[in-house]
Amino acid sequence: MHWNSDLYTEKHAFVFQYGTGLLDLLAPQSGELILDLGCGSGELTQQIADRGATVVGLDSSETMIARARQQFPALDFRLADATTFEVPQYFDAIFSNAALHWMTDYEAVIRRMKHHLKPGGRLVAEFGGKGNVQQITDEITRQLRKRGYDRAVSWWYFPSIGEYTSLLEKHGFEVKLAQHYDRDTLLNDPQTGLTDWIEQFGANFFSGVTAEDRAAVLEDTNTALKPALFRDGRWYADYKRLRIVANRQPQ
Repeated sequence: MHWNSDLYTEKHAFVFQYGTGLLDLLAPQSGELILDLGCGSGELTQQIADRGATVVGLDSSETMIARARQQFPALDFRLADATTFEVPQYFDAIFSNAALHWMTDYEAVIRRMKHHLKPGGRLVAEFGGKGNVQQITDEITRQLRKRGYDRAVSWWYFPSIGEYTSLLEKHGFEVKLAQHYDRDTLLNDPQTGLTDWIEQFGANFFSGVTAEDRAAVLEDTNTALKPALFRDGRWYADYKRLRIVANRQPQ
């Protein structure tokens, strides 16, 4: 996935704005060392630091890390893959907002998180849960198939509560909170909000698709979804989120 960091911060700021509430669950304290896993452009990393903790931001996107370093030069941002990262520190907490669903080798990520958490350290995360943006993805897939493109969504991981909590327990976490909830999310532009969202987050749908077919798929997807996702003059995305708080069990 190639990230356009300018469009991300200009048109999709809701991603980190919604994460502000998750920080209250994290409750960072002065003297703690916290990892922001999938930190993106760094806005929440800075908010963790503002609450007194020492924080490391980690992301696999060069463009996002460059943007984070530009915006918050005093913070420690590192380019690394969440499935393989090695850093010399062990953390009091790992925080992750709207990132874990991009990491399809999810067990490798869980193992890395456990490895880098101190015994008793906490994981606080929110990401796409089962059924997330399903109306959007189903319609894009339908429109592509009408034009001869066969697409199976393989670049996201949207688990159920049972699936993900079982994985955490398997790898030595004690789950304290697991919540799956609907969160229809207001998109930025009243006219182009759905198209903007698809082009930012769903670009993988269009690999190998002609420019003409891409434009037609976007137009017909907007038309088909307008009755369900366009309300009071604004576009919404049918988000379903999974919120997790867990502790690494002492071993």
